[in-house]
Amino acid sequence: MSAKDFLFELGTEELPPKALKSLSAALESEVKAGLTELLGKESVAQSGFTSYAAPRRLALLVTDLQTEVPESRTKVQGPPVNIAYDDQGKPSKALEGFARKCGTTVDQLSEEGGKICFEQVNPASPVAPQLPAIITRALDKLPIPKRMRWGSSRTEFVRPVKWQVMLFGDEVVTCEILGHKSDRHTRGHRFHYNQPIELFSGREYASVLKEKGYVIADFEERKALIREQLLDEAKKVGGNVVISEDLLDEVTALNEWPVALTGRFEERFLEVPSQALISTMADNQKYFHLLDDDNNLMPYFITVSNIESKDPSQVIEGNEKVIRPRLSDAAFFFETDKNRTLASRTESLKSIVFQQQLGTVHDKTTRIAGLAGRIAEECGTDKAQAERAGQLCKADLVTEMVLEFPELQGLMGYHYALNDGEPEEVALAQNEHYMPRHHGDELPTTGTGIAVALADRIDTLVGLFGINQPPTGSKDPFALRRASLGVLRILIEKQLPLDLRTLLQAAADQYGALPAQESVVEQVLEFMLERFRAWYDERGIAVDNYLAVHALRPSRPLDFDQRVHAVAHFRTLPQAEALAAANKRVSNILNKQEGEIGNAVNQALLADDAEVQLAHKVAELDTSLAPLFAKGDYQPALEQLAQLQEPVDRFFDEVMVMADDPAVRANRLALLSQLRSLFLGVADISLLAG
Repeated sequence: MSAKDFLFELGTEELPPKALKSLSAALESEVKAGLTELLGKESVAQSGFTSYAAPRRLALLVTDLQTEVPESRTKVQGPPVNIAYDDQGKPSKALEGFARKCGTTVDQLSEEGGKICFEQVNPASPVAPQLPAIITRALDKLPIPKRMRWGSSRTEFVRPVKWQVMLFGDEVVTCEILGHKSDRHTRGHRFHYNQPIELFSGREYASVLKEKGYVIADFEERKALIREQLLDEAKKVGGNVVISEDLLDEVTALNEWPVALTGRFEERFLEVPSQALISTMADNQKYFHLLDDDNNLMPYFITVSNIESKDPSQVIEGNEKVIRPRLSDAAFFFETDKNRTLASRTESLKSIVFQQQLGTVHDKTTRIAGLAGRIAEECGTDKAQAERAGQLCKADLVTEMVLEFPELQGLMGYHYALNDGEPEEVALAQNEHYMPRHHGDELPTTGTGIAVALADRIDTLVGLFGINQPPTGSKDPFALRRASLGVLRILIEKQLPLDLRTLLQAAADQYGALPAQESVVEQVLEFMLERFRAWYDERGIAVDNYLAVHALRPSRPLDFDQRVHAVAHFRTLPQAEALAAANKRVSNILNKQEGEIGNAVNQALLADDAEVQLAHKVAELDTSLAPLFAKGDYQPALEQLAQLQEPVDRFFDEVMVMADDPAVRANRLALLSQLRSLFLGVADISLLAG
């Protein structure tokens, strides 16, 4: 079957840079899905897909796309044979209606499996006329939160559309999409070659745009070029350019013909905290900063221009003029803020509402200070410093610098606390209490920072649950899921054996009168323990390992984690499957019993060798495992419990648990209860899948 290349390009005004990659990926995915529905998975697998994404265009090249939808046959089922004909053998109305529906006559129908059938032939059809519909559906499904209209048109897209190209082979596929008729003319660079460029095949698209139009259409090619240019520019001034992947993607999406240029700013600005300068350069100007070999900020920046200037010095000078007032503002804010201490600013927090029912930010810092002091005591760190850090931890929110650059909250608190003469740990905690800020972020390193970070998150969790405002579905305005994961990460990775239930109760006591005061601790505890499900799934640990531990509801996250890893190790042992099955059996037997089951075994009532052997082994392990359980050494405990496989299997093979004698039956149930209690010292392994 013959094949041709298919090219689609949508030309627009500058597309949102942060959305460009996702729009391009979605376009390819949706078009591929449409072609698969039309031609079948195997046929589409023979084609190649190449996406192009630049500031003013989204394009897709499909190579070797077959030109015809092949003939196919579809079997349509009709009425059952027993109602297809009347008593005289004439076609029933149901049969005649089915024939009309299929566009045929009764004599063309057949019988199969007790039903009337018709084999419908779908003739081969050309692909080209069906491509516009596939493209239109794909564009309609793009992830665009808010579409816009332009001019008098009612057409909607993420940005105004200027042209569209649709070629199948060397021919234009005639259609109209988003208010523009298809054509074979793309457009060059807005400044270097603002003219139509005629295309005669899809495969020449990228090369013609690059060679003639000053447009590098391939996103990854532009990205690699920019990275190379950044490194070359950094070498010229003896620096190391810091390349943030997010910023690199954004800059790539802003430029069709990227040219990296190095600018300079006055060294006096280096007296301002470097992160403030970096934020100004990266967030506002999309500049890359440079560090020296000692990781100190250098007075240089690299900008990526969308034009190859004949006089690049003018472009550099223009960027230097733009950045100077931004850095001057940062320097002014920094010097002005230092005239007041953080402590003097805490009073201003009384005018900022944290949450209407939970009070002001000042109220919150008071609670944070109290809880942080308690956590510090339990961790063996300085209580007074934790309380002081908690009182100050939100004060930088009312500084000029943070009001201008909100992303610097915490970091500026650190610098201002040092300026105020606060202890080093108190200063560090101003920044560290926000850690981890996002998935995979670093954790606080100081005891004071850890205490305030935990207190801040736990106070928020208890407060929001306490006023009956937990997260719902995808809505989590106070980021309670992230707060929970932050607490779990800190407690586990910092090896802190703190009890969550105790901390949650301490936080609830500080509120005193929440609407859900009686249930809030258990609600939040369950919510936080549920976060472990995704936590372990991400780490490749089977969900039933988590469920086996969760069934016991251990409230110390470090202990929870140790149990889960012990269970994961236990499952690698040859005895694990048999013991998990035996525990299920024991659990079922005990759960069916009415009344209380004793836990004391009467040795005199042990008659069979199998139950004597099991009772002896259980008693022996009960003694040897106690110190392991006390220390949280769950892995060696389960390794010892694996020794029970043979006596447990023999017990169930040879002993009738539900004996006729009530005393013997009760004694055997007590033995099984002891057996189960040993395993429950770690987890409910009856929940492990076979």
